[in-house]
Amino acid sequence: MRGGLDTNQIGEKTLAQDAYFFGYGSLVNRATHDFAGAHPAHLTGWRRVWRHTALRPVAYLTVVPDARAAIDGLIAPVPGADWPALDAREAAYTRVPAAHQVRHDLPHEPEIVVYTIPEGRHGTPDRAHPILLSYLDVVVTGYLREFGEGGVARFFDSTHGWHAPVLDDRAAPRYPRHQPPCPEAQALTDHHLARVAAAG
Repeated sequence: MRGGLDTNQIGEKTLAQDAYFFGYGSLVNRATHDFAGAHPAHLTGWRRVWRHTALRPVAYLTVVPDARAAIDGLIAPVPGADWPALDAREAAYTRVPAAHQVRHDLPHEPEIVVYTIPEGRHGTPDRAHPILLSYLDVVVTGYLREFGEGGVARFFDSTHGWHAPVLDDRAAPRYPRHQPPCPEAQALTDHHLARVAAAG
């Protein structure tokens, strides 16, 4: 192409400039966001836990540092590193660089961040701050679609804090991005909730 870069070079340059986030909860469910180009990935050095903050009346998932831990998730590009929309969605969280801890199949090494609630700003879920079943259904649906039944089992096994109370709000979902789960996802949620409750 005369007079400049060809379209392939432009596309590769744009792709390389995009920053990525690592999603480990509801962001694994692609139906909850508009970020295209997501890829399955694996994060080491962080443990997924249930927590609550003063900013939200219910429990949500976050990650805390743990050198022995590893979790499945998705990475997706944030075009041009334009973060405001995602930052607004993750308002209780802080972005932390994590590219060196993420294993993925991309042909390049982009900037990757993970959202975490900083220590000192979250507490253990309780009756006033329960886990919403409508939220959990969305997360499990995402893991089932991306990683199959084995991925759902790993999600439960690699998440801490299952002693927290769970509010069954399926009849009147309180989670704003709720989608009715398919029968398979709902059955897996119920099965694994019973399993981890019995174990803990």
